[in-house]
Amino acid sequence: MRVLHVNKFLYRRGGAEGYLLDLADLQRAAGDTVAYFGMSHPENESPLPYAARFPSEVELEPAPSGIRPRAVAVGRMLWSPSSRRGLARVIDDFRPDVLHLHNIYHQLSPSVLAAARAAGVPCVLTMHDYKLACPSYQLLDQGRPCQACVTGGPLQAARRRCKDGSLSRSGLLAVESWLHRQFDAYDPVQLFVSPSGFLADVMRRAGVYPDRLRVVNHFVDLTGVAAKQTPGGGVVFAGRLAPEKGVDVLIEAASALPDGVSVDVAGDGPARPELEALAARRAPGRVRFHGRLDKPRLHELIRSATVAAVPSRWHENQPMAVLEAFACGVPVVATDLGGLPELIEPEVDGRVVAADAPTALGDALTDILADPERAHRMGRAGRAKIAAQFAPDRHLDRIRGLYAEAAETLSARRRTAAGGGAAR
Repeated sequence: MRVLHVNKFLYRRGGAEGYLLDLADLQRAAGDTVAYFGMSHPENESPLPYAARFPSEVELEPAPSGIRPRAVAVGRMLWSPSSRRGLARVIDDFRPDVLHLHNIYHQLSPSVLAAARAAGVPCVLTMHDYKLACPSYQLLDQGRPCQACVTGGPLQAARRRCKDGSLSRSGLLAVESWLHRQFDAYDPVQLFVSPSGFLADVMRRAGVYPDRLRVVNHFVDLTGVAAKQTPGGGVVFAGRLAPEKGVDVLIEAASALPDGVSVDVAGDGPARPELEALAARRAPGRVRFHGRLDKPRLHELIRSATVAAVPSRWHENQPMAVLEAFACGVPVVATDLGGLPELIEPEVDGRVVAADAPTALGDALTDILADPERAHRMGRAGRAKIAAQFAPDRHLDRIRGLYAEAAETLSARRRTAAGGGAAR
């Protein structure tokens, strides 16, 4: 099978990109031919044979300064002719059996779907966040959980100024989502894949093609991933350093952890300088920042810990941070938002605590740290869960089944249209 993956970034920026690249490796190992389409970026994986066809890089966080750069960025968000042209040329050359889309909004825009429709290629889109139901994609209103747009429509974002308290930024995101809905910009997608039941429920309530939703867990390949062998260690966090990840809550909790316990933070992002300053004030000498690590070094760091913390203050979908900790044989303490509670069985492989509650997080971490042998058993239970429920071959079978279903759905719609019926 020939699979063309489409995502705005093509390097390990976050969970979405990690999943995309790992799935592509899995597909190649199974004999599929895989290619990529995305935005030009200096950190993209190399080589990328179709890089010359990619639209130019545009930075949206922070927003570009100057009238013309901002106008260009807004135009790309709403509809990107360069993305459509570029993908059309790649499709013409690569001849994919299916387009597997991921995060395409903003830097690529759903214009790429118009290219797929024109070429008659079936499309499957994995949803890594809530963008199709929430204009600012995180179900957050100025840092607080919010679902106003899910049932109230995207214009709620402008009314509430949920993007950084800014009417202009919130209004732009609201209009973008409203226009894409008005023109059925995502209609060329035959199936929408949700990694968690929570995200799928949000999309159903928002009316996002509920008949096309399918829930498929992510996967973790245990091949070459050693399990933690001996009890003991500190606390580890792995993820993007952004406000919604709640690393500041973990730092506050760190100040109350038992003496000698350290917190290792792997990852990078816009909040890093503030977090380093907070750690120096609230937990001096106890928090170590390692930056972005490759997978072998990340796994080594996770295995050195007794417990992993996922202190998110937003509705996580199905974060790889939990799955990779389990794969390494380390239990997880996570918050009670989004798809996180679906992954953790309390007292068996981890704990679930309230979000934005440093005391509750610290108490749960301290309790697990107090009994390294029990923590080790919990970690082994997490790894057993990965082997049973998140195996690569199981995931690949599900994805291939969705590709076949998408192709059949597209063929049926064509037959209906050719017969003079509705093609929706």
